[in-house]
Amino acid sequence: MTVTLLRGTVTGAPVREDGVLRHAQIGTLELESGHSLPEVEIAYETWGTLAADGSNAVLVEHALTGDTHVAAGRARPGATEAERRAAESGGWWEGLVGPGAAIDTDTYFVVCANIVGGCYGSTGPASPAPSSVDPERRPWGSRFPMVTIRDGVRAEAALADLLGIESWRLVIGGSMGGARALEWAVSCPDRVRACAVVAACAQSSAEQIAWGQAQNLAIRQDPDFRGGDYYDGSHPVAGLGLARRIAHITYRSAAELHHRFGRTPQGDEGVIGTHTAERGRYQVESYLDHQASKLAGRFDANAYLAVNEALMSHDVARGRGTLEEALSVASCEWLVAAVDSDRLYHPHESDVLAAALPGSVRRHTLTSPSGHDGFLIESPQLGKLLVETVLREA
Repeated sequence: MTVTLLRGTVTGAPVREDGVLRHAQIGTLELESGHSLPEVEIAYETWGTLAADGSNAVLVEHALTGDTHVAAGRARPGATEAERRAAESGGWWEGLVGPGAAIDTDTYFVVCANIVGGCYGSTGPASPAPSSVDPERRPWGSRFPMVTIRDGVRAEAALADLLGIESWRLVIGGSMGGARALEWAVSCPDRVRACAVVAACAQSSAEQIAWGQAQNLAIRQDPDFRGGDYYDGSHPVAGLGLARRIAHITYRSAAELHHRFGRTPQGDEGVIGTHTAERGRYQVESYLDHQASKLAGRFDANAYLAVNEALMSHDVARGRGTLEEALSVASCEWLVAAVDSDRLYHPHESDVLAAALPGSVRRHTLTSPSGHDGFLIESPQLGKLLVETVLREA
């Protein structure tokens, strides 16, 4: 196994590069299904400096369509202009991670890795298959195996080994990232000293699986999907856009959508037409169109299916007895937080998780009008909770 490490030296010490994309080759990944995935590469970014004893490492887990760029960073001297711009651009949890933030990158060594099956640098369906699988090295496409949350954690554990991290000071994530954080605490209990599960639950519910199926079918029924082998032609952007629309409705609250958009038409578009196909859009429809277009421009449809299926598979107790029995192996400190307006991961599901954890764990609340996405938006509230609970001695 090999890993791309920090480049350049100053008086013999590595030059700190924050928010710069790197890649690690972890070899063959044995999957929960019994199959294996050869020649796996993990994309990741880091911020800060790893302590000599490795005690200050923090793992941040991204959500469904997230990437490795959790916060703005700083490229090394001599980096290309493209590298510098990429490193210094704002991240998706800006304000929670960074110098002086709750997860202070001047104190902690922060790692964020792209999940296996994704499309932000880690091995996924769009990656060239190894020559042992396809001598022409065409994209995996429909041949890409199913990966689960546990498989993703196993890959991250291999990355941690390469980085010299024996245990994490904190593993934190929201939504699918929260599922991965929880799985870390159970799969590798001796490697997690604190775990923060935000806007997530112990197992994907029937309703969450139902939403996931609707999104998957939107992609699979696009004529351009071609069974997943579309890389030599048109991509199923319409299906991917529809999947995003379905998902995004669950990410925001009904109250917020009403407050922001109501029944207002978009611009001068008339919403009463001669035929329904000819009418203009309401503002909320334009908003969903915008979200669909953004995702279709940055994400791969097969990768969406892969990570969505991984999230649907999430069940920390699978094969481990009752939920209480499964969680009993964990010995870390906990922060369990829900968003009060979340209609995808309901707060009572966080209650179930907190009640099943060893010891006495309180469920905390992020107050937000924004629904599920509140875990990203309310970073000041979350940062305060982190400092008051699992990071209180820092």
